[in-house]
Amino acid sequence: MTKDFNPLIFKSYDIRGHYPTQINEKIVSRLIFFLAKFFKNGKIVIGHDTRLSSPLIYQTVIKTFEKFPGFQLEKIGLSTTPMFYFLVNKLKAKAGIMITASHNPKNDNGLKIVERKAQMISGKTILKIIKKYEN
Repeated sequence: MTKDFNPLIFKSYDIRGHYPTQINEKIVSRLIFFLAKFFKNGKIVIGHDTRLSSPLIYQTVIKTFEKFPGFQLEKIGLSTTPMFYFLVNKLKAKAGIMITASHNPKNDNGLKIVERKAQMISGKTILKIIKKYEN
């Protein structure tokens, strides 16, 4: 399954790539499938930035998590990354996913994934999670 993903999208602090060739709704849905298995249940904060592709990816994240029982989705919609981090802490969420490619060009997009207390999960760690749950 890891062959389904371009290894270049797994960065030190997040997952990022060119939309729609390296990252798109299909790829994000597969990523969320593995993250749902990893997190198992709990409150998840989900937000997105102003990129044109972000609302589509945001809806994909929500729809994929909704296939798994036990998650309480806090859909914050359009948000800044600092606001997202604040809400992960304020809401005592188990995790959070922010759809953004940060400072990268407008044709890129990605996911910032955090655990409790907005502790970053690196792209490299996400790759390990995928390998663990792909069998």
